[in-house]
Amino acid sequence: MEIAIAPGPGDLITDVPGLAVGHAGDERLRSGTTVLLPDEGARMAVDVRGGAPGTRETDALDPVNLVEVVHALVLSGGSVFGLAAADAVTEELSARGIGLAIAPRPVPVVPAAILFDLANGGDKSWQGANPYHRLGRQALARVSHRDRCGRVGAGTGARAGDQDGGYGSASLTTAGPDRLLVGAAVAVNSFGPRDAGRRDHIPLPKAPLLGTNTTIAVVATDIMLDKTALKRMAIMAHDGLARRIRPIHTPFDGDTVFALSTGRRPAPNDLPPALLVTILGTLAADALARAVDKALDAA
Repeated sequence: MEIAIAPGPGDLITDVPGLAVGHAGDERLRSGTTVLLPDEGARMAVDVRGGAPGTRETDALDPVNLVEVVHALVLSGGSVFGLAAADAVTEELSARGIGLAIAPRPVPVVPAAILFDLANGGDKSWQGANPYHRLGRQALARVSHRDRCGRVGAGTGARAGDQDGGYGSASLTTAGPDRLLVGAAVAVNSFGPRDAGRRDHIPLPKAPLLGTNTTIAVVATDIMLDKTALKRMAIMAHDGLARRIRPIHTPFDGDTVFALSTGRRPAPNDLPPALLVTILGTLAADALARAVDKALDAA
């Protein structure tokens, strides 16, 4: 048995119904932020494989924990300072009336992951206000259902080994009327370079520094899934990073992959749940590998 697959209509994560993306970057800072905004909230899980992660609210995504709805996802440069972008998004969504209905005001759930771009030559000597508050608000204000690739958003100041990194977005779909579609987005800021396919050496950057990298990504589908299924999808999606970046998941990286469902469509009745997750996870890995290629090609 074989299942034919092909790029989605736009070959972007925004092909997933119910999902919008916005970017903000600062060329002087050489950093930026990306916001993914589900139209009506989403279920989400996460899998962290790198040795130096920087995250926010990822524990809430564990399938054993209570939270079932996420209101936005933030991917950002800036290392720990970049987590402030998620604070800004949280505040703005609450002001819009979006979030869990907890008195006296809505409480949005906004997970985030950051990459390290503090040593990339940008001007990080800001005084006073953390610039990632501004970048978070700008990225949220710019969300649309048409994504783009290159040195934008969280990929603005990214590096891949000794080369420029960037942000990539892609999608893959199965054929037929009951098609399954998975989108992927990634900010490639990896310790390892793009895998050239050689196995006679291990490529290393010229001056590795502990914790100064990290590739952060998200895969998404419109099929209704629970958090346990999404967790497996995130785990499988990491294979897409391993196909394109070598070495990957090192102590220098904080590689993190989120998986989300906008829940726009029920799961197909003719597929056993485990087989459905197998197909979606395979699409996720393939789409994420494709997104890495697009990020580096456009950098």
